[in-house]
Amino acid sequence: MSPPRPHLPLRPLWLCRACGTPWPCAPARLALLREYAHGRVALLVYLGGLLHDAAGELHRFNPHDGPEPQQLFARFLGWAVSRCPS
Repeated sequence: MSPPRPHLPLRPLWLCRACGTPWPCAPARLALLREYAHGRVALLVYLGGLLHDAAGELHRFNPHDGPEPQQLFARFLGWAVSRCPS
C-alpha cells in the first residue's frame, strides 16, 4: 500500500494534486495550520505569496474567465485570517 499523496497545488491550474479540488483544499488547509501552528504571520506571508503567484498564473491561463479577486482572497487568505487568534 502506498502512502497517501500530499495535497499540493498543480500549477498553473491551482488544483490539488491529490483530490482535484481548488487548492488549498480542506486537507491542505489543515496541514498548513499544523505546519504553521506557532507562526501564523509566517503562514499569512506564505499564503500571500501564493495568492500573488496564483492570480498571475490563473489570469495568464484564462484571462477572460478567471476567478475574481475576492474569490482568490477568500480561497488563499480569508480562511486563515478568520482563524487568527485575537
